[in-house]
Amino acid sequence: MSARAATMSSYQRFVLALLAFLQFTVVLDFAIMAPLGAQLMPALHVTPRQFSLAVSAYAFSAATSGLLAASVADRFDRKRFLLFFYGGFVLGTLLCGLARTYEMLLVARVVTGLFGGVIGSVVSTITTDLFPLDMRGRVMGVVQTAFAASRVLGIPAGLYFTHRWDWHAPFIGIVVAALLVGAVIVLRLRPITQHLDASAPKRAPLAQLKTTLTTTRYLPAFGTTALLTTGGFMLMPFGSAYAVHSIGIDLEDLPLVYFVAGACSLVTGPWVARIADRAGQFPVFVGGVVVAIAFVLLYSQLGMTALPLFILVNSLMFVALGATMIPSQALITAVPSADGRGAFMSVSASIQQMSGGIASVVAGLVVSEATDGHIVRFDRLGYVVACTSLVALVLMSRVRRLVEEGGTRTRSASVLKKAKS
Repeated sequence: MSARAATMSSYQRFVLALLAFLQFTVVLDFAIMAPLGAQLMPALHVTPRQFSLAVSAYAFSAATSGLLAASVADRFDRKRFLLFFYGGFVLGTLLCGLARTYEMLLVARVVTGLFGGVIGSVVSTITTDLFPLDMRGRVMGVVQTAFAASRVLGIPAGLYFTHRWDWHAPFIGIVVAALLVGAVIVLRLRPITQHLDASAPKRAPLAQLKTTLTTTRYLPAFGTTALLTTGGFMLMPFGSAYAVHSIGIDLEDLPLVYFVAGACSLVTGPWVARIADRAGQFPVFVGGVVVAIAFVLLYSQLGMTALPLFILVNSLMFVALGATMIPSQALITAVPSADGRGAFMSVSASIQQMSGGIASVVAGLVVSEATDGHIVRFDRLGYVVACTSLVALVLMSRVRRLVEEGGTRTRSASVLKKAKS
């Protein structure tokens, strides 16, 4: 790894900022569901199990569309592919904003997931196409700030609008922001067609999907993605209800809790990314996993806690979780070759969403709500997240070896090609 960081062009910086803001709208659409739980469950008269189903409906539909997208992802201009799914995502979010019953909301979440669940994989594919590996830690760091920004700006604003109007307001706000992003993509983003090599053999869609799913060197990366997803989907759906009813946080203080956690992640994300580019993605991932496990276990076993202490524990947990996602995503994007990258990313996103949907459903089965609103057995979710993180650590060591072996083969082929010429 070069000690000196490569310099981005002005267009690369523009694309990175655009993709980060686009990711912000998609992440916020999903992330806003968990904080709205404390208001949405009584408003629609739903149980924790029904609410977890509404959260997982997005994930399961996203997993389905991700598999379908994988079969054709490398056949189109990445820009057109992105616009198609982003347009569907805007439509689904609008339906959420217009829903008046639990059943309507459930259908709207399915539509949103069908389109929105693929966007993350398209963004990862574009960044991998346009940025070399020695920039990718910083790139993933910036893109991952969408998660932090959703907590700093989006979730507090969404909770404020919910308090001022009702729970529909955040979804309408996301639609407005997404329409502006879509216009910029249409007008400013250049076509991305480098992967459309006319001389490369074209597989039938189902054959491409089968090849991607059965490629042995992809399996550790897919497994890592599935396990790392468990943490967010296990803890997030009931995070607000847990904070209010089990920790004793006032409903009006929830925006502050999410704001501070997001602000800390926003500051530390780029810092973690730069360290990962210089010191190596895997060592930073290992450190993040160790710290994340410690704070997940602490967070999930808190009793009645003062607001400042809860904010500290919650913020450090999210910072640690971010320190696992940034380097892991940078390494995983280096696994596939360019002509199969879109399919790989789509399958990865599908596995991520399917794993998240299962985790959300399981969380709804594990926890229950006492008569006073107290969330029972939340600590068991922490144990599950800790175990899956340890297994992900083992799989990520294999991913690192695959990336290193792939880099060695690429350099050897390049030397051989030069020698022949």
